[in-house]
Amino acid sequence: MWYNTLMAMLLRSPLHGLLSQSLLLLTYTGRKSGKRITVPVNYVRDGAVLRITSRRERTWWRNLRGGVPVRVQLRGREVSATATIVDDAGGVAAGLRAFFESAPQTAKYFGVARAPNGDWDAAALARAVQDRVMIELRLD
Repeated sequence: MWYNTLMAMLLRSPLHGLLSQSLLLLTYTGRKSGKRITVPVNYVRDGAVLRITSRRERTWWRNLRGGVPVRVQLRGREVSATATIVDDAGGVAAGLRAFFESAPQTAKYFGVARAPNGDWDAAALARAVQDRVMIELRLD
């Protein structure tokens, strides 16, 4: 919990540039509790879409089903976005590929490396897909 608090303080401060190239604050409303929840998450950007990934076993992302409006602290600015969950295998694979293309250094944390043909190793990507969901944030 202290980690989330520290990251939130840094991302809201003038020092946000140290972290905000790959980390943002996502604020959403809990479906059951109705409380505002803010979490720091890693992201990659593709135009007006921010991609985040989470393990399927975690539950926080389920609050974002159905095109939920969210707030994002992104590179020192607070902006509105709409969250969409991608949890089908094909969509998650495409999202992870886009994630890895934008931030190749992250692939190693998922156990995925480049195949000899230059693409991402298909078997390793398939294993990563089983454990993941993608969250897409479309900036308003």
